[in-house]
Amino acid sequence: MPDRNPGFSTLAVHAGAQPDPATGARVTPIYQTTAYVFNDADHAAALFGLKQFGNIYTRIMNPTQAVLEERVAALEGGTAALAVASGHAAQMLVFHTIMQPGDNFVAAKKLYGGSINQFGHAFKSFGWQVRWADTADPESFEAEIDDRTRAIFIESLANPGGTFVDIAAIAEVARKHGLPLIVDNTMATPYLLRPLEHGADIVVHSATKFLGGHGNSMGGIIVDGGTFDWSKSGNYPALSAPRTEYGGVVLHQAFGNFAFAIACRVLGLRDLGPAIAPMNAFLILTGIETLPLRMQRHCDNALKVATWLKQHPKVAWVSYAGLGTDPNHALQQRYSPKGAGAVFTFGVKGGYAAGKALVEGLQLFSHLANIGDTRSLVIHPASTTHAQLTEAQQIAAGAGPDVVRLSIGIEDAADIIADLEQSLAKV
Repeated sequence: MPDRNPGFSTLAVHAGAQPDPATGARVTPIYQTTAYVFNDADHAAALFGLKQFGNIYTRIMNPTQAVLEERVAALEGGTAALAVASGHAAQMLVFHTIMQPGDNFVAAKKLYGGSINQFGHAFKSFGWQVRWADTADPESFEAEIDDRTRAIFIESLANPGGTFVDIAAIAEVARKHGLPLIVDNTMATPYLLRPLEHGADIVVHSATKFLGGHGNSMGGIIVDGGTFDWSKSGNYPALSAPRTEYGGVVLHQAFGNFAFAIACRVLGLRDLGPAIAPMNAFLILTGIETLPLRMQRHCDNALKVATWLKQHPKVAWVSYAGLGTDPNHALQQRYSPKGAGAVFTFGVKGGYAAGKALVEGLQLFSHLANIGDTRSLVIHPASTTHAQLTEAQQIAAGAGPDVVRLSIGIEDAADIIADLEQSLAKV
């Protein structure tokens, strides 16, 4: 568009996409292929040596995937992106790129239960240690940093509690110690807030959730903010040291402000292999076209439901930052004035048993382990997503025994409330 920066909704539809040059197809095709024909031997050598961009093998890149990557990078305000098989795969590749055995990183205590499990257990096999800190106290992050710390990791909008994090305050700690700040923006999406604008260096998503938005495809995204100096400290040799497998190229020197995205692709994705399927990339792309419409409806519905639950006699508490009385409301207004998201928690009087009973009595809600669907979803975290944690860990993560997590869909708000009302009546 000449002389104009496209708006968010325009980017959600058009960024990265052009009519297919071979057929004129307007919708990005599903390039269902494993490999690509080279022009000649020199062309193949240039691709394999990182001297030329192009498609080699779908484990590493794919034209459908490339449109998805460019679109999410545009929406987040990043320099480049990499799409992979899942949100967990995105996190694994990020840390694989910056960590060595014996290194550690500092992560927020309030995270998605699967991330807590991945960081605290699976990452041990790589020799990586996680240290936990409290997002309500940025100084607690600083207290955990030592000379082997390589990153700080937070969620912009914490799962399951739906609490906003003071990204800028934690970014200041990261900058002070020369560390990249990694932010999981799955719950907020770039429609509500863009972490790179508040000091983040890397953004990750489970594209399975709100980006795709229809509960039909798995995917993850890594967005390179292009803001971190990977060569300054010498602590990130994957980017600052010569790569013998690529003829001695130094990735940060060669690729500048999108070197991190390149490193995740040509080192991590190439060898570990968590590639996104072309069909899934296509479905997530299609979902993103309606992201601004869906997210606003999600937020509007969630506020109505949270307001109704707040006054219900069988509800002990509601944690939703969109409520004016919520202690997190000021942060929500600062970081995400368009809305407080679709996911929040509340407690039913009666604790663990009452929470399970409420979930089992719902009819419109789907009881499953996901968020970000067009449909309203519900789960009791203490008995499912956070069941691997001790009760103390569950409470620290915002998933105590009485907690019920809702992911509010785009149905009519009155129908969502009616379903909660009939189930609460039976508790």
